Amino acid sequence: MQLVARNRECFDLHRKPCQNFDFSMADGRESRILSGPLAIEIARFGSPLALGMALQTTFNLVDAYLIAQLLPGEVGAAVGAIGICDQVAALGTILSFGVSTAAGALLAQRKGAGDQHGVQNAAWQSMLIIGVLSVVFGAVFGLGADLVVRHIIGAKGDVAHVATSYLHVAATGGFSIYFLLQLTSIQRSLGSAKSPVFLLVLANVLNVALAVLFIFGPGPAPSMFGWSTSIAKALHVPRMGMVGAAWAAVVARTVALIPNVILLARRFDVFPNRSRLVADWREIRHIAKLALPSSAQFLLRIAAMLFINSLVARFFTTETDQTATVAMGLVFRLDTMALFVAMGWGSAAQTFVGQNLGAGNTPRARRVGWITAAYDMVTNFGLVALVFSYGQSILFIFDNEPAPVAIALSYLHDVAPSYLALGVGIVLGNAMAGAGATRTTFLIDLAVILGVQLPAGFVAVTLSPGSIRAIFRAVAMTNVASAIAYAIVYARGQWTRALAMSS
Repeated sequence: MQLVARNRECFDLHRKPCQNFDFSMADGRESRILSGPLAIEIARFGSPLALGMALQTTFNLVDAYLIAQLLPGEVGAAVGAIGICDQVAALGTILSFGVSTAAGALLAQRKGAGDQHGVQNAAWQSMLIIGVLSVVFGAVFGLGADLVVRHIIGAKGDVAHVATSYLHVAATGGFSIYFLLQLTSIQRSLGSAKSPVFLLVLANVLNVALAVLFIFGPGPAPSMFGWSTSIAKALHVPRMGMVGAAWAAVVARTVALIPNVILLARRFDVFPNRSRLVADWREIRHIAKLALPSSAQFLLRIAAMLFINSLVARFFTTETDQTATVAMGLVFRLDTMALFVAMGWGSAAQTFVGQNLGAGNTPRARRVGWITAAYDMVTNFGLVALVFSYGQSILFIFDNEPAPVAIALSYLHDVAPSYLALGVGIVLGNAMAGAGATRTTFLIDLAVILGVQLPAGFVAVTLSPGSIRAIFRAVAMTNVASAIAYAIVYARGQWTRALAMSS
């Protein structure tokens, strides 16, 4: 049920939201977000999002496990390559997710104000932007895979060869993940937590099944995956090795787009009629204005991770010994789990902040970030406890070579405790993004990376050239500095006026 016309008129894209929003006219889901017990409603809405993101990372860990089951001569290069490729491919994902974040802020605020026409326009124009970005990123990262891997990252030997082949497929098919995240983000911004999580998990289940089929093909394959060889022979699927994991992800995510589109059309009515299926340049410029700093912020984050990988590759590997790079490939998956869980809670914070600001309830919106950050800290505390209790056993699942596991374990001992701080920064940043304060979050990340991570990284390799753990401690220091910076800015509260000021 849509809000009454009085509420729709209460908010306009180019005016501040009014202060007399009628909560009584909201449907059940909206009234819970706008007026239910805040801590309980955030837990109800955010828990499936955080769990879904954790499950998505778990399926990625399964992918890593499958790659670890390759023949002994293939495993080392594949594990090192996957760590590099996932971060490079994430550049396109992160940039497109900036558009999803900006559109999500608009969608949540317009949903809170009952502006269905504005919801439809923001959803459609943001999808047009994602389409253009898909073409650009596919061409740049797909065709330029060798340049990126060998000359920018500095990967060497077999790791570079495998990484180039994998990245070519992953980047060219990047449209699948860009649109999947965009469509599920639209659902979440409109107040649905379970449906987007279910569809993301469904895509990842299909991804794992296809990965077994594509990676091992007609064999050889471990005995537990013997069922796939007969299917591969019947379908004439070749043994693709690590590159098969990239093909599996692209196919699975493309298939998952279909139910997402159907759900958005039938349940949320986000697609405008044919007469409005055109580019609205005014709306596109407005989304881009919000998305640019958000995309740049996410780009900074992934670039900072690549910077650390590059330092490790350049100072601690050779053409014949890529042990340190392999270790970074091992820990990247656990880093990603902490990041994704925080993004799940952060997505909840963005929705609650956006809808409550759209309804004119600023005090309630300001409380959202603190409560959600506390939930994320509890979640990440469990992850840190898991790492310290079973870290070595977990790492040996993906690589049974003692040397890279030892390096990876030292990384986790130094960095894992800072996952709590990492999550606080992510959640508060997403909460501010719900208000449209994407420029503020970009500036915070820029200051932390330029003021802390880059200097700390260079100091680590110059003053402690033989100590890789000095680099790891620089990562932990950056996470803590980010949490402190976000907490200070969030507490001041000026971010709540960002969307109105930008219009």
